[in-house]
Amino acid sequence: MRQANKLIAILLAAIMVLALCACGAQTTAATTPAPTASAPAVKLAILYEQDDSMKNTYSLLAVNPKAPFKDADGNAVSNVSINTAGAAALINWLLSKEGEDMAASYGKDKYGENLFSLLDGAPVSTAAIPAATDATRNIRMSTTTSVNDSGLLDYLLPKFEQEYGYTVDVYSAGTGKAIANAENGNADLIFVHSKKQEEAFVSDGYSYVLDGFKAERLSYLYNFFVLCGPSDDPAGVKNAASVKDAFKLISDGKYQFVSRGDGSGTHNKEVTLWPEALGITTDAASVAAYADWYNYSNAGMGTCLMMANEKGAYILSDKATFLTFVANGGIMDS
Repeated sequence: MRQANKLIAILLAAIMVLALCACGAQTTAATTPAPTASAPAVKLAILYEQDDSMKNTYSLLAVNPKAPFKDADGNAVSNVSINTAGAAALINWLLSKEGEDMAASYGKDKYGENLFSLLDGAPVSTAAIPAATDATRNIRMSTTTSVNDSGLLDYLLPKFEQEYGYTVDVYSAGTGKAIANAENGNADLIFVHSKKQEEAFVSDGYSYVLDGFKAERLSYLYNFFVLCGPSDDPAGVKNAASVKDAFKLISDGKYQFVSRGDGSGTHNKEVTLWPEALGITTDAASVAAYADWYNYSNAGMGTCLMMANEKGAYILSDKATFLTFVANGGIMDS
């Protein structure tokens, strides 16, 4: 009987130990957080910059309320309402000493260098900024992804909105699409960086000279486009004599290149840097023969940088957006 009792006691003890182990395992599984996917490592680096042909100038233009607005098919659009007072208030603030000082200092604390600089002779406004009214409160800005993705607008606009009571709705796309959005009557001002397209916008009657200024195009900020690529630089663009020589090295070696392909200011600049013999233009058909290395994305700057990072490809970017991309660990919203 004692022997049987001993066996029963041993069995009960064993069962208790197993139960405790199982409970501990369940507790560990419940309290240990599941591993999270890490952000992709940024494998791209700036390889070529500061070439004079890579200067990138940004302009403000007010939309003319009497413009020949049209839809996507080119048909006339009527009953368009443009908030000229709101657009003037925002432009005057952006070009005020306060606005320009903020823009010129943006990025210094976070990146160790300014992401934008003021042009020599940039227009400066001393106009009084009126407070918003019910009729003028909502302002529509159409801008390029390079401005938006850099974080510049997130830095500037809250200050303007808080001080004067406006709300700025931002439409962000490549410059071509941003301008088309205004031509459709869906913007009160544009903030873009493609001189040829801006001049066409003016000559076609879509902009006008604001009081206190001398021209429709109010160019005031600049930075530089940068040629980025894999840190090991297989094409050897770092040592090129000029940025055009760097682009020739990429095409000669058929190294992967990601193009915006969206008619943006960045895209328009990029196509001017390839050897003329390639015949590369903004038309997708012009690069069909190079599909094995030339990636025509039709996407914003942030999306293209992520694509280039994944492919280990070269890419032309504005410097502000690239530094933001690096600071975000290779993740961008667009």
